[in-house]
Amino acid sequence: MSYETIIVEKDGPLTTITLNRPDRLNAMPPQMADEIGAAFYDLGDSRAVLITGAGKGFCSGADLAARGEGSALQNKGGSHRALQNHYNPAINQVLRADVPVICAVNGPAAGVGCSLALAGDFVLAGKSAYFLQAFVNIGLVPDGGSTWLLSRAIGRARATRMMMLGEKIGAEQAEDWGLIYKAVDDDALLAEAKALAQKLANGPTVAYATMKRNIATALDGDLTQVLLAEAEGQRTAGASKDATEGGMAFLQKRKPEFKGE
Repeated sequence: MSYETIIVEKDGPLTTITLNRPDRLNAMPPQMADEIGAAFYDLGDSRAVLITGAGKGFCSGADLAARGEGSALQNKGGSHRALQNHYNPAINQVLRADVPVICAVNGPAAGVGCSLALAGDFVLAGKSAYFLQAFVNIGLVPDGGSTWLLSRAIGRARATRMMMLGEKIGAEQAEDWGLIYKAVDDDALLAEAKALAQKLANGPTVAYATMKRNIATALDGDLTQVLLAEAEGQRTAGASKDATEGGMAFLQKRKPEFKGE
């Protein structure tokens, strides 16, 4: 399909999604959320996804004005509908993708933009980038999955600090907290993120998908559930062609050539 608010590019097994409203720091209207969801739905044979933003920002949050429903303060039902019908489904698509998702945060990641960034499996951020939950400043609450994502990534105390004080968390502090994978120099961000994405795109895709599901189970399940998920996952991954190739490569003392099958 054609897109108006994002750019979708495919390079072999890697799909890159660029949020493309640089004049608005890639503020996300409902249309952009829908297009992100559609891009993930149509990944085809892609084996990894890289998400970044055009211009000087990753995503400055939901674009309230673009909803055509007035501000959240004027129309409380508008935010609820937009979340349920547009933003939440998009975040869910990213979180549940069967392939690794890498986010290259090249500027502000605020509100639902912070949610989108943290939905990635690997989050790299330029050192000038920051993460922000500013809802408290207008009497609202974090949404788009931020409460779940932040609490699990950095714990109750730090999640409370971000949400209730509305502080900007810089990339290096975010790395120190364990909120993101890595903070890198701004001019090296995209190259490093692409290199990581390409590596993952050429890895054992079935095993990656199983790992993602098992991590999700581990976050919410008990030990019995996790042990069962691991055993079932091992059976699934072990039946893949990549597992056969990995075993042969190990025995032959060579680098495996995974096909994602």
